[in-house]
Amino acid sequence: MPRPASTNVRGNKYPMVTPDGRAMFSVRAPQAKEVVVDICNKKYKMTRGFMGEWTVTTDPLVVGFHYYFLNIDGVAVADPMSDSFYGCGVMTSGIEIPESASDAAYYTYDKSIPHGQVRECHYWSEKEQSMRRCFVYTPAEYETKKNAKYPVLYLQHGMGEDERGWHQQGKMAEILDNSIAAGKSVPMIVVMDYGNCGYIFGKLRGETRDQFGASFGPVLIDEVIPYIESHFRVKTGKDNRAMAGLSWGGKQTFDITLANLDKFSYIGAFSGALFISPNADFNTLYGGVFADADKFNKQCKYLFMGIGTEEGDGAKNAVNLLRSHGINAVYYESQGTAHEWLTWRRCLNEFIPHLFKK
Repeated sequence: MPRPASTNVRGNKYPMVTPDGRAMFSVRAPQAKEVVVDICNKKYKMTRGFMGEWTVTTDPLVVGFHYYFLNIDGVAVADPMSDSFYGCGVMTSGIEIPESASDAAYYTYDKSIPHGQVRECHYWSEKEQSMRRCFVYTPAEYETKKNAKYPVLYLQHGMGEDERGWHQQGKMAEILDNSIAAGKSVPMIVVMDYGNCGYIFGKLRGETRDQFGASFGPVLIDEVIPYIESHFRVKTGKDNRAMAGLSWGGKQTFDITLANLDKFSYIGAFSGALFISPNADFNTLYGGVFADADKFNKQCKYLFMGIGTEEGDGAKNAVNLLRSHGINAVYYESQGTAHEWLTWRRCLNEFIPHLFKK
């Protein structure tokens, strides 16, 4: 039997998900002439029924979280019966096509284990002359072990998303809670800040690829890290800091950490937009940090690159290239997934057990 999607606004029957992964949509728009659902790179024309109720059932969709839009007479809008999420540079709708309970266990709320907190924090940016916002995860024991200090993972969203993404779409709190409770990961603090890339590249006329989101680096180094270290009980120093990001956030992670190896020891890119050419000059790539492999391997305790199998071989080729130059790099594939949140949830789950281990 079809069941209401977990991403619905509470109390709404639709959208629904069938046992074989189809999504069923219903929208009341009595004045509309055409209504279309745009999901997973495919458009489904809806059929008008009684009292202007428009309905459609999609083809089977791949498991995981998917953004979608309603297009009513040519205007793209969010579905009022779905929760809204910031993605694709706008507030839009999202639907979760569930995996099996066993496959989804690592990002599912477990009532039998202790749970951390996610706090919304505001701080003043002198660089931007404005208030900024970050979300900070603290592990369950943070409230009871009052003298304990914790290492920090700085975790970035991708292009067209913002600091809410990892907490809402990415289910990072459940992933951290479950991994820590299982003894796989050490208790840590996770900071999710806005990467200054919440719009789609090309929106700002004249902005180059290298400029897109680049202003976040100085903010992170000079303002975010000092704010976290003055407001939370954290361990300081490079061996107690990690950074990872998805898609464009992966590019930002490489750009920032490889220029600041005195501040970070753990690096992760999930479907990272890295643009490492097979003909790259390792004497100049990322300022030459890979030129001396032995030195880099001592500075960086863990370098991780993950990607979905449906995204191509870019990450695999980059890892093989790095390895051919003596760089210790770990490669992970998420089976059957593309450039999507299920890939990044899996990458995070694979990445965090390797952090901050003695």
